[in-house]
Amino acid sequence: MLGILKKDPIERLISALGKDKVNTSLVERKLYSYDATPIPVERSVPSAVVFPENRDDVVKLVEVCYEENIPVFPRGAGSGLTGGAVPTDEKGVVVSFERMTSFEVDVDNASAKVQPGVVTYEFQKHVEKLGLFYPPDPSSFKYSTIGGNIAENAGGPRCLKYGVTREYVLGIEAVIKEGKVIRTGNPILKDVAGYDITKLFVGSEGTLGLLTEAVLKLIPKPQARATALALFNNLEDVGKAVTKIMTSGIFPSALEFMDRDAIRAVEDYKPVGLPKDVEALLLIEVDGPRVAVEEQIGEVKSLLSSMGIETKVASDEKEAEKLWTARKNLGPALGNLRTGKINEDIVFPRTYLAEALPKLREIAKKHDLLMVVFGHIGDGNLHVNFLYDKANPEEEERAERAVDEVFELALSYHGSITGEHGVGLTKRKFLRWQFGDTGYELLKGVKLLFDPKNLFNPGKVIELPAGYKG
Repeated sequence: MLGILKKDPIERLISALGKDKVNTSLVERKLYSYDATPIPVERSVPSAVVFPENRDDVVKLVEVCYEENIPVFPRGAGSGLTGGAVPTDEKGVVVSFERMTSFEVDVDNASAKVQPGVVTYEFQKHVEKLGLFYPPDPSSFKYSTIGGNIAENAGGPRCLKYGVTREYVLGIEAVIKEGKVIRTGNPILKDVAGYDITKLFVGSEGTLGLLTEAVLKLIPKPQARATALALFNNLEDVGKAVTKIMTSGIFPSALEFMDRDAIRAVEDYKPVGLPKDVEALLLIEVDGPRVAVEEQIGEVKSLLSSMGIETKVASDEKEAEKLWTARKNLGPALGNLRTGKINEDIVFPRTYLAEALPKLREIAKKHDLLMVVFGHIGDGNLHVNFLYDKANPEEEERAERAVDEVFELALSYHGSITGEHGVGLTKRKFLRWQFGDTGYELLKGVKLLFDPKNLFNPGKVIELPAGYKG
């Protein structure tokens, strides 16, 4: 008796979802094998790219993949910087949520139900027209998606005052092992029932399951904003100024730092009139009621002037936007300095910034590297960029050694190896440094509870082989 031929796993996916949702073109598969990670990472061309359009599609997808042991690599807009969306197994499939783009705003409950493929900027603009506000603002907000932001627990300049993405996720709907659907939370502000599975999913980088919907908290839109520019002739004063502002009773909505090399890079890329002869600058934004904003930005200027720090308040929205454009142009500007870049987003407690900033410079000097530092200094989240020539392997090795020292420095000050970029592929080995052996085993246990076969984004965050069976 002839045996029954087993259908090819990808053919099973096509049968379950339809040919228009499963793309096996080599060109398409190669295009979806990259994200924005600036350094070479372990990467494979997937066997297919899947485009679900609703929760039922995702359930069918996971059911087939779990039965066939197919690794699943979820993807938002591919704007991540740690390899989180990169497929690492040629048998795997990339799942792009770009067709799941609907959302529904509940003005009365100040909340919204949002699918993962919604672009953050488009969502923000919509709710602001309704007098509401969704604060998380990663640098990629004009093209990154809500699903990707939730997966990475994205931050941005405004998270100083308003918190990171986690603070705005009230509930989720997700598909986990074997195609099971879980729903957590509700459009309510107080809910203390059981373990907080919602917050566990935020920042899980797609390793626990596939998000199909989120309930997001919205807040009232601030009436006004104002921006000040402060210029520094030495790095030590930056940390002191941050402490002065944060202990003054004023709570800025953003407090951004750029060192001298960052300033010069931006001015050489797209000049906005920043002075190139200073050691550093701060961009300070306050928001709230109009009268309070005018008063507070004036107080900020007085505080810093009393420390001998030159400070200028933007005269209008146009001038303020010009200053913020300089900050947002830093990424592409650094690409003009060297062919290679390692960008790490470490976090220090604010009280140690005055000490830590010069020590970062010492690390760069020790390894003879060009280093550019900028970031969300109000919450201690610094972006440390080591720039090198890709054609010089020895220089690249020096940059990698310097990164190890940067993480050691952050942890020695009770900080973190990442404030918003996530762990992904590039920071896996450092996660154990931060959590220790016992903490790391607990993380592994959580991962395997939701995904015992390690098929959801295998190789990211926790190091386990795809198809792991315990």
